[in-house]
Amino acid sequence: MAMPHDSESGLLDSQKQIAMSKLNKRAITGVVAVAVVAAAVVIIVLRPKHHVEELPVVSVDTVRTRNVEIYGEFPGRIRAQQFVEVRARVEGYLEKMMFEEGTYVKKDQILFIIDPKQYKAQVDRAEALVTKNKAMALKAERDLARIRPLFEQKASSQLDLDNAVAAYESAKADVQVSEANLTEARLALSYTTVRSPISGYISERHVDIGTLVGPGSQSLLANVVKSDTVLVEFKMTDLDYQKCKARNVNLGQKDTSRHWEPYVTITLADKSVYKYKGLVDFADPLVDAKSGTFSVRAEMPNPDRELLPGQFTNVKVLLDVRENAVAVPTKAIIIEKSGSFIFVMKRGGIVEKRFIQTGPEVENTTVVERGLNPGEVIVVEGEHKLSHGMKAEAVRS
Repeated sequence: MAMPHDSESGLLDSQKQIAMSKLNKRAITGVVAVAVVAAAVVIIVLRPKHHVEELPVVSVDTVRTRNVEIYGEFPGRIRAQQFVEVRARVEGYLEKMMFEEGTYVKKDQILFIIDPKQYKAQVDRAEALVTKNKAMALKAERDLARIRPLFEQKASSQLDLDNAVAAYESAKADVQVSEANLTEARLALSYTTVRSPISGYISERHVDIGTLVGPGSQSLLANVVKSDTVLVEFKMTDLDYQKCKARNVNLGQKDTSRHWEPYVTITLADKSVYKYKGLVDFADPLVDAKSGTFSVRAEMPNPDRELLPGQFTNVKVLLDVRENAVAVPTKAIIIEKSGSFIFVMKRGGIVEKRFIQTGPEVENTTVVERGLNPGEVIVVEGEHKLSHGMKAEAVRS
């Protein structure tokens, strides 16, 4: 009876061993799976990442040519085209004033009347003397006409003929002298009527009616100003003059070889720009040794009398026109000790550090004399991010 019990016990042990074996296999499989997962995680974490290259973004523009106008600015002063002092040319008491102060007067218009009585008397006396001398000359001529035949007939002496000739010549001379005196007296009489020498606006009177005037200290009666066209005067430096000559710009001289002229604009007291332009018509041939400047003058239309003689103003002069010049924004140019350079965008986004020779700067634009060609693409913003040979992303400005 004992043997069957032992057989059942062995069977149970065998089943336990099989079960334990399965558990061990599962554990091993789980550990292996965990190890694989862990290894995969480590590989993923530790593997080198793929970096996307970030290029600097810059603004670019295409180089173009255009006409660049170069100006100079100088302080200037307005002067009347004609400023005439009306003065008394003869002495006398001022009797009448025939104009309204500050109004427009025409040439030869009567302005003042000086007491003419004494000058009229001088004319009358000179006319009488002319009449007398003409009569004496006529008598001398008749005397000579009578004596000459008598002398030819030897009925008169040579002395009588000579005296007759001398009397006649003297009488003719007296006529000429008296006529000259008459002309002078009439001229003096005409000066008692003071007329305007030019057309223009007249100032206030400088003397009152009843004042004794004359060629002395009381000769100035008024001023007449022609200001429908004014002159703008300013001074340029010797350096400005040399720059103009370098470009074959001769200020004050007509030049048919160019299609532009050195015109000027002026700024008024309220900072507005005067609506008319003027042309430079004169440049002083001499430079002031003390100041190193020379005078320049331009004619400016002034039909509305906005400009008054004596005003100070700012003058802007067109000194040169660079035709078809390569001009770039000034902000795109970088200056260092070795020179000025600019970044040029090449194919593939590669930037090139290009040294250039710069010319004059006009407002926010600089003329490039050498180093750039029309059609090239340059960096106008963001150049501080760049260095020669690197890549960049271009955005049109």
